Amino acid sequence: MNQSNELLNRINERYSHMSKGQKALSTYITDNYDKAVFLTADKLGKVVGVSESTVVRFATFLGYRGYPEFQKALEELVKNKLNSIQRMEVTYGRISQSRVLESVLQSDAEKIKRTLEQISQEAFDLALDIIMNAEHIYIVGIRSCAPLASFMAFYFNLIFENVHLLHTSSSGELFEQMVRISERDVIIGISFPRYSMRTLKAMEFANNRNAKVITLTDSVHSPMNLYSSCNLIARSDMVSIVDSLVAPLSVINALIVALCMRRQDEVADTLENLEQIWDEYQVYESDEINYIDDHIKMRYGKVGEPEEE
Repeated sequence: MNQSNELLNRINERYSHMSKGQKALSTYITDNYDKAVFLTADKLGKVVGVSESTVVRFATFLGYRGYPEFQKALEELVKNKLNSIQRMEVTYGRISQSRVLESVLQSDAEKIKRTLEQISQEAFDLALDIIMNAEHIYIVGIRSCAPLASFMAFYFNLIFENVHLLHTSSSGELFEQMVRISERDVIIGISFPRYSMRTLKAMEFANNRNAKVITLTDSVHSPMNLYSSCNLIARSDMVSIVDSLVAPLSVINALIVALCMRRQDEVADTLENLEQIWDEYQVYESDEINYIDDHIKMRYGKVGEPEEE
């Protein structure tokens, strides 16, 4: 039984034994779970017309250790059901304007902490082994996950020769880019709620070709894990219309660092070669900032002179 059904079942099973205030809370939560999920116990009580202590007792009455655990059960209920407008509404009802910076940063820090507590070291090590032994590495991330995929591909290209960042304007394009994927290759799929069907189809295609499949997603219950041989779990929750992806990015950073440590000589050779290329072709000459004698030296043309192309 999944967590969302479990919460509703607890409410239904205990409803006849609830007090008047608890029944009012049950009705509000059942009808407005998409808004209740982001309310504090105090705010939820004010909306329903009961005290904060009644809300806390309601959570323990349902069998939760406290309101925070009850709220996590609510998060599971709504995780894939909120649209962008609802996300914005519930967030603006939760965070005051004066505390946006503090609230968002604290929330992101908590997601990294929870990811560290829950992620499997064995899965992380397995992912490293799979990537190290792959002939070709395919990376896919769509919509808000596209920057994560691009970031991963940028650094993987410094470590490995055959890295393919899949461009995803349509499912047809995905399959065209993956047409040669085989059992010697790996695909890394990155997807968080609301999950991408195109990413799932790409992993299904890779699995059908006997390629290894690694997922970076938010839960063991994620549909992204249907075709994966290795699951990396990172916490990701919704902040207004923004998907908070700091924890997945931290996991990607850890993968990059670990892979660099395993291929130190190859990475050093690549970076040395790149430095020579950058110098030869003056890649950074027009906009490079150098720190010299504690002063910043900025390279630019004289006033009135056209910049070199």
